[in-house]
Amino acid sequence: MAGVRVLPASPNWYSSRCSDASSDGRLFGFAARHRVCLLDVSAAAPTFYGELIGHTERISGFAFCRCPGQSSLCASSSDDGSVRIWDAEALAPVAEYVLHQNAISALHWSPLVKDLIVSGDEKGVVVCYWHNRSDSQQFFPEPRTIFCLTCSPHHENLVAIGYKDGMVVIIDISRKREVLHRLRGHDDEIHCLAWCPVPGEERLCAWHDELQVVPSEEGKVSNGELTQDTAMKKGCYLASGSKDQTIRIWSCTRGRSVMTLKLPPTKRRGGAIDPAVKERIWLTVHWPPGRSTEIVSSSFGGELLLWDLTQPGKRKWTLLGSSEGQNHSRIVFNLSSVKCQDKELLFSISMDRDVKCWDLSALDCSWTMPSLGGFVYSLAFSPVDTGCLAIGVGDSMIRVWNTLSVNNIYDVKTFWQSIKSKVTALSWHPTKEGCLAFGTDDGKVGIFDTISSSAKNKPPQISSTYHKKTVYTLAWGPPTPPLTSGGEGEQPSVTLYSCAGEGIVFQHNPWKLNGEANDINKVIQDTNSIKHKLPARTEISWKPDGKLLALGNEDGSIEIFQAPNLKLLCTIQQHHKLINAIRWHHEHGSQPELGYLIASGSINATIYVHNLKSVVESTSESPLTITEPFRTLAGHTAKITSLSWSPHHEGRLVSACYDGTAQVWDVMKEEPLCNYRGHQGRLLSVQWSPVDPDSVYTGADDFSVHKWCISKQEHTRPPQGKKSIELEKKRSMQPKVKTKKKKKPIGKSPAKQDLSDATNGDESVKEMLLEENGLSDHEGEKEAQEAEMPDKVSTTVSKDTSSSAYDHPSFSLPKPFVTQKATPVKKDLPKEKPTSYATLKKRKPRSILPFSTFMDHRSKDELHEDCLRLAACLKTKDNNEDVSPDLEDHIHLGLFTDRASLHKMIDVEGKHHLENGHPELFQQLMLWKGDMKGVLQAAAERGELTDQLVAISPMVGYQAWVLTVEAFAKQLCFQEQYVKAATHLLSIHKVYEAVELLKVNNFYREAIVIAKARLRPEDPILKDLYTTWAALLEKDGHYSMAAKCYLGASSPYDAVKVLAKKGDVTSLRTAAELALISGEEELSANLSFRCAQNLLLSRNWVGAQEVLQQHKTLFGQRLVFCLNELLCKRLSERNPCDQKSPVPPCYHSWELNRDVSFFDMVIEVWQNALGMDTTQQATGAWEQLRSIEHPPSTSNAHPKQVLFHISHDLTLAALSSHTATWDEAVKSILGAVTRSYDAGNFTLMQEICSIILPEGCDNLRHKLDSTNSQSMDACRSLEGFVAYGLLYDLWWNPPKDSSVLQKPVLDPVPCPSEQTALEKSYVSSHCSPEETPDQTAAEMDENRCATSEICRCETESDSTTSSLYLEDSQSKLNGCKVLLSEEIAALQNTQRDIAEVQQILADMIHQHQQQRNNLQESTNGSTQESNIQRSSEIESDKLCPDSSQLTCKDEVKEPVTLPELTKQLLQAKQKLAEFPDNLKVFPFPDVLECCLVLLHTGSHCPRQLRQQASDLLRKHGNAGIYEKAGRRFLTS
Repeated sequence: MAGVRVLPASPNWYSSRCSDASSDGRLFGFAARHRVCLLDVSAAAPTFYGELIGHTERISGFAFCRCPGQSSLCASSSDDGSVRIWDAEALAPVAEYVLHQNAISALHWSPLVKDLIVSGDEKGVVVCYWHNRSDSQQFFPEPRTIFCLTCSPHHENLVAIGYKDGMVVIIDISRKREVLHRLRGHDDEIHCLAWCPVPGEERLCAWHDELQVVPSEEGKVSNGELTQDTAMKKGCYLASGSKDQTIRIWSCTRGRSVMTLKLPPTKRRGGAIDPAVKERIWLTVHWPPGRSTEIVSSSFGGELLLWDLTQPGKRKWTLLGSSEGQNHSRIVFNLSSVKCQDKELLFSISMDRDVKCWDLSALDCSWTMPSLGGFVYSLAFSPVDTGCLAIGVGDSMIRVWNTLSVNNIYDVKTFWQSIKSKVTALSWHPTKEGCLAFGTDDGKVGIFDTISSSAKNKPPQISSTYHKKTVYTLAWGPPTPPLTSGGEGEQPSVTLYSCAGEGIVFQHNPWKLNGEANDINKVIQDTNSIKHKLPARTEISWKPDGKLLALGNEDGSIEIFQAPNLKLLCTIQQHHKLINAIRWHHEHGSQPELGYLIASGSINATIYVHNLKSVVESTSESPLTITEPFRTLAGHTAKITSLSWSPHHEGRLVSACYDGTAQVWDVMKEEPLCNYRGHQGRLLSVQWSPVDPDSVYTGADDFSVHKWCISKQEHTRPPQGKKSIELEKKRSMQPKVKTKKKKKPIGKSPAKQDLSDATNGDESVKEMLLEENGLSDHEGEKEAQEAEMPDKVSTTVSKDTSSSAYDHPSFSLPKPFVTQKATPVKKDLPKEKPTSYATLKKRKPRSILPFSTFMDHRSKDELHEDCLRLAACLKTKDNNEDVSPDLEDHIHLGLFTDRASLHKMIDVEGKHHLENGHPELFQQLMLWKGDMKGVLQAAAERGELTDQLVAISPMVGYQAWVLTVEAFAKQLCFQEQYVKAATHLLSIHKVYEAVELLKVNNFYREAIVIAKARLRPEDPILKDLYTTWAALLEKDGHYSMAAKCYLGASSPYDAVKVLAKKGDVTSLRTAAELALISGEEELSANLSFRCAQNLLLSRNWVGAQEVLQQHKTLFGQRLVFCLNELLCKRLSERNPCDQKSPVPPCYHSWELNRDVSFFDMVIEVWQNALGMDTTQQATGAWEQLRSIEHPPSTSNAHPKQVLFHISHDLTLAALSSHTATWDEAVKSILGAVTRSYDAGNFTLMQEICSIILPEGCDNLRHKLDSTNSQSMDACRSLEGFVAYGLLYDLWWNPPKDSSVLQKPVLDPVPCPSEQTALEKSYVSSHCSPEETPDQTAAEMDENRCATSEICRCETESDSTTSSLYLEDSQSKLNGCKVLLSEEIAALQNTQRDIAEVQQILADMIHQHQQQRNNLQESTNGSTQESNIQRSSEIESDKLCPDSSQLTCKDEVKEPVTLPELTKQLLQAKQKLAEFPDNLKVFPFPDVLECCLVLLHTGSHCPRQLRQQASDLLRKHGNAGIYEKAGRRFLTS
């Protein structure tokens, strides 16, 4: 790729060997997704050499050949099960083989045998493949997951294998299934194995280990060269790195560990990763050539360590990288070294997506090559910092590439802070250096500062307004309303506009990103008086001079608006598909009129250019419509994703397209000039270099950015297939038809194989390929979203390919789908039917003896010769001589001679079958021969057993049959045919093994069938199966099935619990019935009550009673539910709601006596409907309900829950009244009233008072025992609340007209909320001493004052009726005297003082903590001090509200000291203790608040009452809130 500079795809993660360097030191290759990227590392700086393309899934292993003369050969293994051999220099495939049935996890090319490649898979199978002779051999040393393997550099038959569980095994591949050593010591995954490059096991002074005897015969050999025998005898050291954070050195002669190295806790330096992220350790080791005592290893945070094994003591390591920032910032996966000229270089790949080269002699980093871990969605050159290219990538990071750097051509900074999703849009500020705006896939918009000294770890500013879908485009432009309303200098010169997938464009103020962004559609609608719904926006572009704005829409239209008010000038109706890209021509050319050119691209493949000069100069008031383009650029065959005008030319444009190419156009001539085809995927972004007129940068979904030269491209136009643009349009409208025809392009254009191989077209594995490097960065997510939203950049693969006119197989349907579509079963059956019998008759079965049959069909002369030879042989036999030597060249004659000759003939025929891939025929011959034992053994070892072989294996013997079935079951398990494997195990009576096999693989249903059918009923394994399956089902949310399992396991309690887990009505009802059947009475009652409560929420009282009546223990709750139903019914009758509820209430059809009191009516229903006949029943229910305590209500409690708790209190009151225990009744009624008061529902409190006590409390008081002070206090409190409700009712609703009570009130709706606010302030002062009244109460008083003035004016204006109403009001207000209690006012005032002091203390503590935290965390002390002062000022303002307005100087207090506060608190508490206890037991309305309300009623209030209220206010209203509210009454 001449003249191409590339930022490649990131190396794959979590592979033991997926990178390697060639032995000649020229190339370094690493696996990136499903390709291998090759770098030329022979020079001082790396250059991109090319890619090896052919695999369809993630590559798991890569290795170069180490033999002289073959340094360019390399091998790669993939999750697709194949191993490919390549010529790296020619970038060409050499061979491919598929011998593994499972995913390959490790691969190595033998350093001694030039054509031997060893690979291991996840099931433990090792395959040795000699590619020169296409021979292979399989080993299965351990049934464990292989993590790594490496061939010995000293003995060609030794292979070391590391497993997931920490086991290391050394095998000899020359001896079948020969395990030399099992090395145990590690207790976690083996990440890497490395042989010592120098043979022999000479003891080094620092190697103090368990070994006590060192063989004296071990000696050094000159030049370190040994024969194989000597090497085997002398042995060799092996190093292993494990997840258990240790490196072990093993002796291969002894099979033991000789040294253990523990990773040191090194300090991360210069890391660019969030320290909160817990990283997985990966411990790779590398033994550099020629260094027998030095090992390089990875460490925790990306550091590399050089271990000197001869160093005594604990510290044997040296850190690579002397200066900060040289090390990787995240864990390192692979290390490989090579000698290049006079240097020894070490290459490392890491999770931080950097490839680094190290000089091992200097221990310094020579160069760093950055890479990309996702689609390249956006490219943007800085208009200020020339040559600074920002790259938005799908791995949730932004790269800023200084493309003009001389010392480092890959000078790249990475920005990742606060980004949690793919970066899909970028835009540089037009004038401010280093200001980069970004948008993400999750709708986030932010701004990075890329140049400040602290920018490396400084998080970006994030807009508080998020888009709901992917951000498509960002653009800086002049401010539009409402940001233009401020004066000069009050708003930024440019603002940030973002357009996203939901079709909305937001304007963000860069000065106030935490403020709300504006939807510019509102301005557009207001300015242009548009009433209809605006189209969904998909693209935004400002003209460089900031005068015109172009918006691209989902329907294909483009609208041009004039700044700043966004007046619509014209609409371009050219495209008819979603607009992907709009670009204005630059304005610095010699032809100013070209500045009005606007280029646009859409999902259609055609690019249109329009000239808007005439539109701008037009004087038309109404917007114009343009339907004719200025220029049309046709040639691409898929959707256009990005456009860029050349800043160096006039009228020159480059386009990026889904057809995998970038195209340069001469717009004025409508001519294609140059086509770039170097990417291996769909292009997503393009930028023309602002410095070099011949260079263009492109980004694609192949995870790479390419810089390429226009002059060096051989193609001039996009690749053309048979599909035309018209066909593409047609197919895009018929997606179902097009997918079926996708098989046609396969293999149609071999000339373009390089591109087709590059992309592989295998989007069926897109999910796996793009879950790149262990990062779940599913770039394929966007493809899946295409049907839901107009995604501009990523469309469904099938949609793109079918809607494109591109002919390459790379953009065909997924390969598995192509196969299915090409040979659909239903499609072929009709064709085969008429000819099936004919073809069956004509087709001859394959001969089982093809060789001898062929020999018997030769020429007549040869057959005659066979006759003569046969006769001679038989004659010899008659003379008792062996005939077989005479038939060596005529094996087929063994058919007519003795058994030995026949056996030879059978052997030859069998070998012929095996060579031609017909093992079943070979097995049949062996059966005829009688050598079944050998066949079965060979088939078992090779994993080639079949049902037929197993069926005939009993003829060998019982033991052979059992062994064969066991081997076949194991083979079936590898093939994931677990049910069939279990069936075969049953055939040899291994029931427990069959059940366990099914259980382990989650076939619980089948396992239970077998266990129940074949085992004893009391066998514990059956219960274990049920409970294990139930736990799994419960975890997955299949509660009903889990309950059945628990019942099967005789655990009904667990079944009930799991059924109730869902919590819906039906589940709870079923669970309750099940508990009842199982004898769990208490549990059943609890579940029934929960079910009834759920039914109550849906206002289904009938269903609730049905559930409750099953349990006698819930009789009390039945009474509560009954009263709740009657109360709700009464409330709905008193306050009918116009709005219909979505769920109609389900009431009982009880006969109600409306003439009696509410309690009497309820008791009648209890007696008639629920059967509460005796006083004993009532007492029992009262006792039962009395034991239940509900939490106190708050303003956040659900209204229905509050009403239920009130019903509970009222039920207790009704039962008490029924049994004539009035002392308890009054307490319960008070509890119900105060509960509604505490919940902040003033209206409900009034309604309950009027329903329960329609005539007031006088009648109730007479029934009380006057000697019981507690009940009398409760009654007084209850009278207070009744009067409190009446007081507000008289204030807000003066009785102008008995039929329309609320007429005089201006706005009756806010009244309850006004009361609620006041109630809240009271609750905070009375019930919660830690809180104090806030300004809300004072504000409410002022509002009340204003409203009452209006009410009073209206009342006074009505001269005809005012005197009558005045008398009525005064008589009712006289009943409110109970509220003006001197002792309660004093008590409440003391409680307020305590609460105020406690609040000041809490604020002081909070300030102190905040000050301490700020001082600890701050890096700028002065700023924090000013913040603390400011916060303390704010706090003091809070404590002294409106102090500036108060005449009292005491309100403007100096800061109070802690001892003074403590003294005040102590005095207040002593004062509180002096009050009698009976006053503190029951709550009471706020006396001062009632005084204020009475004074607000004006002339309605009797003079004596008004005087009493004023005196109380004057005496106790020293708190700021009451003093301010009562000032006008006390001063008048």
